[in-house]
Amino acid sequence: MKKIILGCLGVMLLLSSCVSQKKYAELEAKNQETQDLLNSATVKLNSCLEEKATASSRLKTLEDQNAFLKSNNQDLINNMGNLTTLSSKGAQNLEKSLESLQEKDLTIRKLNDAITRRDSVNLSLVQSLKGVLGNLDDQDIEISVEKGVVFVSISDKLLFSSGSYNVTSRAKEILGKVAKVVNNKPDFDFMVEGHTDNVPYRGNGTLLDNWDLSAKRATAVVRILQNDYNVDPKRMTAAARSEYVPVSATDKAKNRRTRIVVLPKIDQFYEMIEEGMKDPKIN
Repeated sequence: MKKIILGCLGVMLLLSSCVSQKKYAELEAKNQETQDLLNSATVKLNSCLEEKATASSRLKTLEDQNAFLKSNNQDLINNMGNLTTLSSKGAQNLEKSLESLQEKDLTIRKLNDAITRRDSVNLSLVQSLKGVLGNLDDQDIEISVEKGVVFVSISDKLLFSSGSYNVTSRAKEILGKVAKVVNNKPDFDFMVEGHTDNVPYRGNGTLLDNWDLSAKRATAVVRILQNDYNVDPKRMTAAARSEYVPVSATDKAKNRRTRIVVLPKIDQFYEMIEEGMKDPKIN
């Protein structure tokens, strides 16, 4: 009997041990599931905390910008009165600038009108000179306009013998034609320039060098114009240029020349400007 009781107790202990192991396994599984849920919640919590920090930083930046804009807005409001004053002064300055530009524009138009008139007179002078001298070789006589001035260049071989300052008879005929034109243009003065080449002068003892030769040739032409063709001496200037204003580095014959420079009178030029001022198109 005692053995039977002990056997029953053993069976009961064995059954009790089996049930406890099964429950333990179930609890272990639930514990792992709970741990996984906790880990997932922790990750989400950390993510939310980071988003909150970013949002807080952005909020701080926006608050700073808002404060800055409010400050600038107040400055703009405070400066409105000053801007009104500045605008008024700016309008006055602009008006003065426009008046100044109009005056300058008027002056430029007057000068352009005077220059146009001067160029027209020069063109008429050139046409007259070419009309009376047109039958001559262009290489011996050249007529040109440079910077508003008319130039008549006559080669040495037409005016003088080699090394001489005595005007040839043929040259007197040429100078007579030039004198006819300049006498009909009393509004111009002119200068007679004597030019030589760079060969040293080897003449008589009267002349020392090319300076003397070019001066004597210029005065010889001026005397012919005055004495033979009644050109007003007040309108003429005799100038010596010697060898120092050449027109060719290789052709010495081109450098030996007499040049008549027709000069507009300065007061005449300003009279043209004054006449332009009276022009109703300008006014």
